Amino acid sequence: MRRGKPEERPVLPDLRFNSVALQTFIHHMMMRGKKSVAVRLMYDTLDIVQEKTGKTGIEMFDLAMKNVGPIMEVRPRRVGGATYQVPMEVPADRRMTLAIRWILNAARARSGKSFSEKLAAELMDAATNQGAAIRKREEAHKMAEANRAFSHYRV
Repeated sequence: MRRGKPEERPVLPDLRFNSVALQTFIHHMMMRGKKSVAVRLMYDTLDIVQEKTGKTGIEMFDLAMKNVGPIMEVRPRRVGGATYQVPMEVPADRRMTLAIRWILNAARARSGKSFSEKLAAELMDAATNQGAAIRKREEAHKMAEANRAFSHYRV
């Protein structure tokens, strides 16, 4: 087991919008250390979103992240040989991480087109409470609601 948690490194905000959340998203979508490619794809995505919706890209991005982030999730907890799925509130940093992961997975699963277009479509869907990422959040909330009886096992 690990002796202590490593110190959290600060994430500097992105250059165009000065947003830490956007920079974190870029870091998550980066593959094989190709950050310049990830940055270009993200800014292309936000341009597509702005073109199609009329609202600024960063506005839609923030709305999508807020909509997709789960409030409750279930965590396994062992009590006397049995494992219970205990519903717990999601901390803000994990909420953002899960939202990023779900949006990226949903965008990658979409068919056809360039990645920028797929990600733009997923962000627009998420901003209007639709799409695969929102379905994933609803699933997490349903699980938490179904296991509400075990909420007294919270740590």
